[in-house]
Amino acid sequence: MRKPRDFDAELQALTDKAKALKTKKQGQLGELVSATGADALSIEQLAGALLQAVGADAARKEAWRKSGAAFFRGSGTGARQGARRNASSASAGGSGAEPRASETGAA
Repeated sequence: MRKPRDFDAELQALTDKAKALKTKKQGQLGELVSATGADALSIEQLAGALLQAVGADAARKEAWRKSGAAFFRGSGTGARQGARRNASSASAGGSGAEPRASETGAA
């Protein structure tokens, strides 16, 4: 005779694992914000940048992916300085929503 499965215990274990993964992900996102220097931005600026990133076109997201990959390979100092440069130009020049020519691929 087969031993009956305890579905409640299995469901609880999965719920606990999901909570642990969510907590780990939130911690890693916080570390990423600090590592990139984005913690120097105000919470409103950071939220605005993230909202724009969500709605960006595929080409821009691909450029950001490449920059992020370079950051994680250890050559991210340039990406970090670029982020600080963009943040300072955005605060000096208005919203900062217009992309630079090098970001759009225009000559």
